[in-house]
This record gives sequence, structure tokens and C-alpha cells, in this order.
Amino acid sequence: MLKRRVVVTGMGMVSPLGTGVEKTWNALIQGKSGVGRITRFDSTGFDTQIAAEVKDFAPENFIDKKEARRMDIFIQYAMGAAVMAMEDSQFKITPQNAERVGVVVGAGLGGLTTIESFHKVLLEMMERKVRLV
Repeated sequence: MLKRRVVVTGMGMVSPLGTGVEKTWNALIQGKSGVGRITRFDSTGFDTQIAAEVKDFAPENFIDKKEARRMDIFIQYAMGAAVMAMEDSQFKITPQNAERVGVVVGAGLGGLTTIESFHKVLLEMMERKVRLV
């Protein structure tokens, strides 16, 4: 049986308690909750009015603004956490190690904001075509 070892050399976090390991940890030990009223969309008419939203994330602190516009927010969060982990570890990608460095991101269901926006576009296009006929 092959045994593999994993070494955590750096950490980064984007959570409803805060962006950054220290901010999240401090909120946890102070007993704070990341749950609050929904702000990302109008939740009027929904049974649930609360969610655990990330409130203090600024993608431009981690990603070029132009690049960030092309990414769904869950990828922006992953990029932010990865940048923080790289900085925390003080790991540098060099020409000598670049071939041995990689990242794997797994997501059960991501990109919902992108899916929703394209669905709206599709519905509007269909509505226009139906009206034209």
C-alpha cells in the first residue's frame, strides 16, 4: 500500500467570517456568526431571508480586475485563498520548479451566478423571438 504524506505549508481563507485566516479565526474564537440578512439579491418573497455570505472580499486584492470580470465569484474566492496560501507559505514558482507545481480545484456545483445570468439572456432572446413571430 502506497503511503503519501501531505504537508500544509500555507493557508488562505475566504469565508463568511472574513477574508484571511487570522480574521476568520478571530471571529470564530469571539463566537461571531457569518450568517445575516441576504444582500446579494432581493430575497423578498422567499421563505429564507438569511444566508452566510462573504461580505469583505475584494477580488482586486488578488486578481487583475479584467481577469476577475471573466470569473464566477466562487473562482474568485478560490483564487484569493490560493494567493493568501502562497504568500503564507512564502513559496515561489521559479523556472526550476514550475513543471512540478500544479493546482486542482474541485467543485460540486459552482458558477451559479454565471449560469443564472446566461439563463436570463437565453430567456430574453427567446421572448424577443416569440414576439417577432
